[in-house]
Amino acid sequence: MAPPILKRYAIAFGKYKWFGFAAFVLTLGGAGFVAMQPPPEVTYRARGAMTYTTPAVTFSATGSQIQEQGKQLPKEILLAENVVTVVGTQVNEDPKKLAREVSLRPPKEDGPPQIELGYTHANGETAQAVVQGLMEAMIEQSRMLNTSALRRMIDTIEERLPEALGELREAEQKLEEYEREESVAILAARSGGLAGAIVGNQNQQREIRLQLEGLDAQLASLEQRLGLSADQAYVSQALSADPIIAQLRAALHQIESQRELLSKDFRPLHPQMIELQKQEASYNELLERRATEVIGGGGMAAPLMNSAQIRQDSSLDPARQQLAQTLVNLQTQRQTWVQQLNSLTQTEEQLQRDYQTLPNKELERGRLAQQVALKQDLYNKMQQALADAKAAEAETSSSLSVAQPASVSKNEVSTQPPALIFALGGLVGILLGNALIFAISLLEGKFYTMEEVRGALQQQDLRILGILPEVFTPELNAHEMPILMDADSPYLEFYEKIRSNLLRIGEKAPKVLLITSVAAQEGKTFCAYNLAIAAARAGKRTLLIEADLRSPSQAQSLQVAIEPDANLEPLRYYGQFHQCIRLAPDIENLYVVPSAGPLKNSAAAIESNEFRRLLEDARARFDLVILDSPAMSVNNDAFLLEPFSDGMILVTRPLYTQGGMLTEYVEPLTESETVQLLGAVINGADIPVALPESIPSKAPLTLAHSHEAPQLESIDSKPPKIPTRTSR
Repeated sequence: MAPPILKRYAIAFGKYKWFGFAAFVLTLGGAGFVAMQPPPEVTYRARGAMTYTTPAVTFSATGSQIQEQGKQLPKEILLAENVVTVVGTQVNEDPKKLAREVSLRPPKEDGPPQIELGYTHANGETAQAVVQGLMEAMIEQSRMLNTSALRRMIDTIEERLPEALGELREAEQKLEEYEREESVAILAARSGGLAGAIVGNQNQQREIRLQLEGLDAQLASLEQRLGLSADQAYVSQALSADPIIAQLRAALHQIESQRELLSKDFRPLHPQMIELQKQEASYNELLERRATEVIGGGGMAAPLMNSAQIRQDSSLDPARQQLAQTLVNLQTQRQTWVQQLNSLTQTEEQLQRDYQTLPNKELERGRLAQQVALKQDLYNKMQQALADAKAAEAETSSSLSVAQPASVSKNEVSTQPPALIFALGGLVGILLGNALIFAISLLEGKFYTMEEVRGALQQQDLRILGILPEVFTPELNAHEMPILMDADSPYLEFYEKIRSNLLRIGEKAPKVLLITSVAAQEGKTFCAYNLAIAAARAGKRTLLIEADLRSPSQAQSLQVAIEPDANLEPLRYYGQFHQCIRLAPDIENLYVVPSAGPLKNSAAAIESNEFRRLLEDARARFDLVILDSPAMSVNNDAFLLEPFSDGMILVTRPLYTQGGMLTEYVEPLTESETVQLLGAVINGADIPVALPESIPSKAPLTLAHSHEAPQLESIDSKPPKIPTRTSR
């Protein structure tokens, strides 16, 4: 058996041989065009070389540095526009042409330090003049570059020198200002003045704290005797000392006395009682307003107080008022001492910071002194560099010199025989044509051989339930679907193998199978019909349901009559089981539900209760139910039918199944926890089939054909390839 890659190439060659032939013709034509070209004219090659030079005597480091930099010139600078323009004008040649055709090879790492130049021309004198002129122009270019580099260095130093001098003066000024500002503090810290100030401040704080402790003891004693805090004592003393509040309290007391006397004779709703209540409310409001004015300075900052609390707080006698005044005075004195203590604390913190930052101040002075030294050193170096650069002006020269004058040699031209060019062109054309054919087949994205399909399915971890051979007979037309009607057909054993493989899946064999494919023309209907026939031949009561409602029925292949008006009322058709389930007359145990299609809205029929009850009834009455559903890339009918089945079977076919589309649809199915993908079937495989010798080679193998629906994807039409005939 041939390797899969050779099979793929043989199939691709049959489909795309004209592309390969076109590539071969074009390549051969190009070789012929090259072979028919006239021989090239005689040319002359001029060569020369330059080397790096160093002045014999140097007095400055800058001059040596400039000379070394001049040895690192790239090709773009050596062949600059001004160089080739001068030489082109001398020899009357186009400067752009010279820049393109002149070859310049820099020195090799392990070779002599030479730059080699070359130029080819039909005139030997012109070629020599170009090379010699270029070397002289490059030497002058190197001298000009060295001189300009030195001049730029001098100009840069002279431009930077005043700025460096200004930075030096600025650093010196900063050092002087810092010494004027901080020298006193530094001297005071060093002499111990800061430490004495800190100790004196701490002693004052200690005395104030002792005073605060005595005040706190007096405050606590007075608050205990009065039963009031300092703030409460202030409020009570202010309210008790106000004469208006005293008058209002007396009026309220009189009203309350009257109410108490009248309450014995009158009820609360008596007019006099109500009048007294209104007077009491008015006096309470006046009392609250007056208390707010007394305490809060016009009522802006007064606390919220009711009349009962005001009367209670304003009831201090003169002796208690004196104690409250004393308590308020002590509280005020305490606050004064606290503020003074806080001020001393802040002063101490500042003194401590000054004492602690003394080393930082000394470091800052050292840093400023260091900046002055650095600026001074930079200024001195710039002065030295300027003097050195001016001294190098007399030493600057070109970094290049002529090592080998221009010499001319004649180019020997060798041409290949036209026959050899034709032969090489033909060989390249053959290789290019075959590579193009193979590349086009790869770009098509389809599997060409059974081995490729099987490898892709195994890569997806998909079980291969069976491999079906290509069914081919000379009398089978292109639009006929082969149905294996003969009980002795050698092809039935392949479908019997699929059925037996299904029995070994899981603990319970699947009863309702959903057969689908990724794309059209992969032979799912062909496999569904023949698998149903194989199951019926095995004695299983089998029902084939054509669930592709967007296509017409193929039941006439089994000599089964089709309901003519089924597509007009599909729900009524599927709702009457005795009408839609038909018995195949030539095959025992085989029943068919022909499609009611073509229907525009097949999903409505599939999701209907009538179709669901049909599937439930079929599961109960038959041993095996096969659902022939549309391809997954055509519509979603297969996914609507999947919940009613025990699993899906995917049909693939070489030359029709595309790798990208197979991965796109199979990966979600294998990763899904709800969809049961039982496995895949490879249809139309290139495998031999042993036919009985009694059957003539041109016999139709007792196949039933359908002539009425050539447009359906399920018809096993032949692809544009060499079909594999069954062996005898």
